Amino acid sequence: MAFRFAFLIHPLERQDVARKLPGLAALPDPVLDRLLRHFPPLVADRIERVESEAGARTSGWLVGTPLTSRQLLEWPWPVVYRKLLAAGRRAAKLGADILGLGAFTAVAGDAGVSLSKALPLAVTTGNSYTVAVALEAAEQGAAWMGWDGERTPWAVLGATGAIGRVCAEILLARGRFVYAHVRNAQKAEVLWEYFRQRGLEARLSVEDDIRRILRRAPLVVACSSALEAVVEASDLLPGAVVCDVARPRDVSRQVADLRPDVLVIDGGLVKVPGGYAGKLDLGLPPGTVYACMAETMVLALEGRIEPFTLGRNLTAERVWEIDRLARKHGFRLGAFRSFERALTREAVERTRRSADSLRAGRPDPVGV
Repeated sequence: MAFRFAFLIHPLERQDVARKLPGLAALPDPVLDRLLRHFPPLVADRIERVESEAGARTSGWLVGTPLTSRQLLEWPWPVVYRKLLAAGRRAAKLGADILGLGAFTAVAGDAGVSLSKALPLAVTTGNSYTVAVALEAAEQGAAWMGWDGERTPWAVLGATGAIGRVCAEILLARGRFVYAHVRNAQKAEVLWEYFRQRGLEARLSVEDDIRRILRRAPLVVACSSALEAVVEASDLLPGAVVCDVARPRDVSRQVADLRPDVLVIDGGLVKVPGGYAGKLDLGLPPGTVYACMAETMVLALEGRIEPFTLGRNLTAERVWEIDRLARKHGFRLGAFRSFERALTREAVERTRRSADSLRAGRPDPVGV
């Protein structure tokens, strides 16, 4: 039996709404907000076929809700919940067996828990595979830039979030030194105790000063839920590698203009076995999707119609499991991008040469 999936998407910013619905571009924000509250979910695309290397098949839909990132986080939860629930019900009527939550639909409210209870289909946020792919991309970037990933300090931004905490946990379990950025003192204590109970605190530093952290750690996984950039061009060490998983992104676009020595990787891109045949332009290289969407496809292919990743309590075990299943079905780390542009090996080499000239004579940072 072939199971089918649906994936929930939304515009990241107001400009995205205007591009899809140009007639609304001139409306003032308050008027547009009132209109969007009444817009129904839309079927944005139909994916006719995905076939895995293990011989399984699936198909599915992209279902769109018109809420922007800011609206998903700032509007009253009952309003947001009704919009997401309507989109989930639309997916169920289409025939989907499992629903993946894309971008900020995965972090709004209780991160899918209420939706999972209310809908007649399984729900997953896709965050487990997002972690697996982000860490693989960051490790590859570190190697390209000449860093020893085992002895060079790492920074995790947004370390109390679902993705950030498990990223830090996996890095610590691999023996890496991790600076965890936490803005709230109470959350910092909770995070420290979490790692202490697992015997992982010896190589962990929990700090609230993001610039102090970035001056010490050249390898960065950025996954905060901030609505504005939190990493500026002046913050980063020469030759720094940043895997930016956050959407909207954590890294300021000025980094691309002012820091030719810094490698920024857009995290979470996955190559779909046999290619991706959707008609909607996701702004990604051909044949690739975001890891959260790939997780939904993998679970449908595997017949794991269950709430695989829900809420904010991600586990390292789930990350390892979905990574194994994805490899079984032929999903792999996809083409690299930086600030929505293709990242070629030639571009990486130019970045490394620029970094090497700046790092000449400087000792490499080492976690202590």
